[in-house]
Amino acid sequence: MLIADGWKEFEVLDCDGGEKLERWGDYILLRPDPQVIWKTGREAAEWKRLSGHYHRSAKGGGDWEIFDLPEEWQIGYPLSSIEKEICFNLRPFKFKHTGVFPEQAANWEIFSKLIADRRAAEPNREVKVLNLFAYTGGATMAAAAAGASVTHVDASKGMVSWAKDNAGASGLASAPIRWLVDDCVKFVEREIRRGNHYDAIIMDPPSYGRGPKGEIWKIEDSVWYLVNICAQLLSDEPLFFLINSYTTGLQASVLSYMLSAVLKEGRTGGIGYTAEDDSRPGAGRAFTCRVEANEIGLPVKYSGLVLPCGASGLAVFQ
Repeated sequence: MLIADGWKEFEVLDCDGGEKLERWGDYILLRPDPQVIWKTGREAAEWKRLSGHYHRSAKGGGDWEIFDLPEEWQIGYPLSSIEKEICFNLRPFKFKHTGVFPEQAANWEIFSKLIADRRAAEPNREVKVLNLFAYTGGATMAAAAAGASVTHVDASKGMVSWAKDNAGASGLASAPIRWLVDDCVKFVEREIRRGNHYDAIIMDPPSYGRGPKGEIWKIEDSVWYLVNICAQLLSDEPLFFLINSYTTGLQASVLSYMLSAVLKEGRTGGIGYTAEDDSRPGAGRAFTCRVEANEIGLPVKYSGLVLPCGASGLAVFQ
């Protein structure tokens, strides 16, 4: 399991009865979590001094009950792998979110080092990263801080605007980031037709969603096709391909099996092809594709347990 234990301004304090107690900077939030099916009691003092409590509705969705919480505040995350900090503007957003999935810091650490190492080895070579379903930009900022040129794609105009604000707060306003409001699948299809390629791909697909023109996304129906076409966007010197998922039915092994099948783990030659039948310039260079499956979690302060928060499949090319 990958554990996101590098946070200074965020922590899961306790978990009980379908809810998790968290500290976000100076504020204590209580939010629902379907994985917390155990009951261990609520003895910590923070249970009694909440800043905000998200109540889920039996009809779906829910509402925030605010006690002592500003409309917006900020926390930072220190990327230890590259010794830089990225910042997040937080808000009590609908559907219980605050604007960052803190467990993803475990992945930020891994791929920011991969990017920084590539840049150190080849300082004159651009590292191009495609971030799909990019939300408020945590992965985008981690990649840009490590020296990558990033294409950030999300179907929500509001999320892209939020991500740009986060990049500004992180000192990355002038970083080489393209901010695009688009349907991720249609964008990838157009990039293939345009002949564009990327050294690394990150995707964080939701279980269900709609594109800017009402396009329907269901992860079980759509993710296999998207992974296949994304493989066509990888450059002749790929670096990594990362898939995250919060969908209960898609475990880490499922994500890794998809990557292994599409990228032909352990093979040499072009992505998804043998060295003989890949006609792209420069294809056929020998590399090894290593695929990992990881559960991702956050440490829980008072119990010493780790709260499972999703899964990832990571392909690293060497």
